[in-house]
Amino acid sequence: MSFTLDSCVPAPVCKDKTYKMDSLDRYQDIGKYLGDPAKADWVGQGEPVVYNGNVLLTMPKNSVGTVMASTTYMWYGNVKAKLKTSRGAGVVTAFILFSDVKDEIDYEFVGVDLNTAQTNYYFQGIPDYQNTGNITELTNTYDNFHEYEIQWTPDEISWLVDGKVHRTKKKSETFNATTNQYHFPQTPSRVQLSIWPGGLATNAKGTIDWAGGEIDWDSPEIKTYSYYFATFGQIEVECYKTNSPPGTNKGVSYYYNDARGTNDTVVDGNKRTSLKSFLGTGTDMDAGSSASSGADPSASTVNSVPGGSVNPGNQVPGGSISSSDGADSSGGGNTGGTGTGSAPGCQSTEWAQNCGGTTNNKNDGVRGADRTLGASAFAVVIGFVALLCL
Repeated sequence: MSFTLDSCVPAPVCKDKTYKMDSLDRYQDIGKYLGDPAKADWVGQGEPVVYNGNVLLTMPKNSVGTVMASTTYMWYGNVKAKLKTSRGAGVVTAFILFSDVKDEIDYEFVGVDLNTAQTNYYFQGIPDYQNTGNITELTNTYDNFHEYEIQWTPDEISWLVDGKVHRTKKKSETFNATTNQYHFPQTPSRVQLSIWPGGLATNAKGTIDWAGGEIDWDSPEIKTYSYYFATFGQIEVECYKTNSPPGTNKGVSYYYNDARGTNDTVVDGNKRTSLKSFLGTGTDMDAGSSASSGADPSASTVNSVPGGSVNPGNQVPGGSISSSDGADSSGGGNTGGTGTGSAPGCQSTEWAQNCGGTTNNKNDGVRGADRTLGASAFAVVIGFVALLCL
């Protein structure tokens, strides 16, 4: 799918907010969300579950896991997530910031190393693997809640755990002489939470090795709970406070006025963020509006939302999987149901869902080529409507 920045749907501006994560009342599946943040705080795909006052992101057998993203965007600021990671070879938990132009700031956790948080950042998706850094002073991230924080300003990024700064990267250190610009994350970004199968057997060797080996779909975790899971408690967002760009949040939406996609091309304006139907784009947000008269505007036949919709089940640790919308719990890997309209089911033939389109070729044995965006690559594939670019 090709896109231009002017066809992207404007993104809702940053709002200070504390998300208790004790219900899914403010969560919508991507098969229903049309870009109005008044109707949902989180949008995603997979099978999130509320358990003991927290949200579990689950990964049933032979699935591609679960991802949730905030419906509003941060243009600098602080974000904190209280979480417990998943565990097991090949199982990856992530808490990241991710923008429409693929600027990214990460925490990633590999399930075989429960004492380490991997941190990383990317500028517009460019794979520079010198950007990574590990935080190794943690205690059993599966059993214990820790508070992970990203402090992001126009000048630097700091990664904190339980209130202690463990890593700082200054923008001044990221200048690239070849491109003559700073390779520093600088554009409005969503908060994303995910669990995904880095160790899927069909992944390239580099990805599997990085993720700690192949996933065991018959592990004690699967046998006991029917899924792997990561536990997310309170999420806090504090927007950057400034009177002039970059980093303001005075309007309704963020959008771009130039294809360079840098912070000097971001507009903090008053364009609306919601589509009339899934036929809409940033250049024609009212396309398919006839669907809104007496019909569900999301019930378009256009194949624009990979994976379709999945209604969260009632699973809890120790319970059984209650798949819906055609999900195949017998090993077919179809966690996406039958799709939206004529969309085909999504098969977990890769670590990201393949909904009838082509998959990227992987360079076997090379971590960089097949894991360009880390955990966010899973989230990119499912195509949130709030940033739909056609």
